[in-house]
Amino acid sequence: MGAVMKQKILSLLILVTLLVGCTPSSGDTLPTGMPFLTPGPQTTLDVPTSFPTPTESLVGLQKIKHIVIIIQENRSFDTYFGTYPGANGLPRENGKFTVCLNDPKSRKCVYPFHNPSDKNFGGPHGEGNFIKDVDGGKMDGFIAAAENASTGCIHVDDPACSKGSTDVMGYHDAREIPNYWTYARNFVLQDAMFEPNASWSLPQHLFMVSEWSAKCSKAGDPMSCINALNGPALPPDFKVNGKPSPVPSYAWTDLTYLLFKNHVTWKYYVEKGTQPDCADDSAACAPVDQNDRTPGIWNPLPYFDTVKQDGQLANITDVNNFYTDARSGNLPAVSWITPSNDDSEHPTALVSDGQAWVTELVNAVMQGPDWSSSAIFLTWDDWGGFYDHVVTPKVDENGYGLRVPGIVISHYAKKGFIDSQVLSHDAYVKFIEDVFLNGQRIDPTTDGRPDLRPNVRENAAQLGDLSLDFDFTQAPRPNLVLPLHPKPGPASTP
Repeated sequence: MGAVMKQKILSLLILVTLLVGCTPSSGDTLPTGMPFLTPGPQTTLDVPTSFPTPTESLVGLQKIKHIVIIIQENRSFDTYFGTYPGANGLPRENGKFTVCLNDPKSRKCVYPFHNPSDKNFGGPHGEGNFIKDVDGGKMDGFIAAAENASTGCIHVDDPACSKGSTDVMGYHDAREIPNYWTYARNFVLQDAMFEPNASWSLPQHLFMVSEWSAKCSKAGDPMSCINALNGPALPPDFKVNGKPSPVPSYAWTDLTYLLFKNHVTWKYYVEKGTQPDCADDSAACAPVDQNDRTPGIWNPLPYFDTVKQDGQLANITDVNNFYTDARSGNLPAVSWITPSNDDSEHPTALVSDGQAWVTELVNAVMQGPDWSSSAIFLTWDDWGGFYDHVVTPKVDENGYGLRVPGIVISHYAKKGFIDSQVLSHDAYVKFIEDVFLNGQRIDPTTDGRPDLRPNVRENAAQLGDLSLDFDFTQAPRPNLVLPLHPKPGPASTP
């Protein structure tokens, strides 16, 4: 066991010792520094009731040999789990919702409503839209943003566009997404998971693999890269003002650089099809073809210098190879999986198609020999303009963004646990580093490849620890193979 891991175990042992003697009573507050969501406008406080000991969570991590991250599209937590029992969902009292948003067009206040539609429209979801939706913490700009967005777009999935619909206040439950609710009931639901950046899909996918969204002025020079939350360099298959974007150079350091240095295997699985999002400021664009050889907003790794220099472009591969790898027990240590537009749940893609796609991926792991040593993290990349009532914690100039669903599925995941730690997708990178890299971070002062990123995101004081979602002392969980097209579940009540 390395020095970093030993120090971490020692620190947590000291913390647990202190907490044993000062367990909060019903009138006490949480100890200072605990990474849980604090109440703000339109929020409630949900706190986990049990925690593993440090030796359980840290030593037990050695049982995880495969981390699978499934990244779906454009859903807020409240639109999928706003009425999930016990979660920090849509504010309600005595069976009625207690929050409504002004509709500038109808001049009515719109309450959350059950939306049975399989096709949704959502709203715009760039950096400027985030600011309008949050409205200084009032969380009341979602309808106005959707109604004021561009509507004459060639491609409806442009993040700057909208159908002008108030379905941003709609929510789904087990009637539309029974498998997702079944995963939550049987494994772990995270109700304080935030998009790592206050912006759209390309920056989010850059954060997912590198913890930064930047633009570089000199190809191959990490020190020429500067912060670019909303406008990182676009892949050349996207057109801005009718012209193809220049080929970008993502010269800053990404996670695969550390994985390669430490002989940790990885693959980035891509589903063949199309991807929807355009440049955030674009008013019109056409769908863009996507496959494992097409770099794009959901597949940025081919433009990272380190991936090319390390000779690992072949690790970006077709999703059909994921099924082969899962079936044969050859999953890499780290897997990222991105869908095509049709299976993404990105409005206007059907919710049912996305759920079937995710279920097929999870089933593949569960039915393969690597299930007993795998941790599957299912999430959605951004809020897609849909309403969420929780005020975003401030971490730095780049985010966090709005709350999105997060689910943990594993042989050792706690059953029916709601994790209310403050989390972001940064926690996935942190978990990978803790499990496979002995706690090493993408840190320009220590990783041997300096760049000008503003901070080390994995070390943010607010960020919780995914190891708390596991119980490595429990009897291993059996698999839970679900139908791809399940019957609707029961209705939830406000």
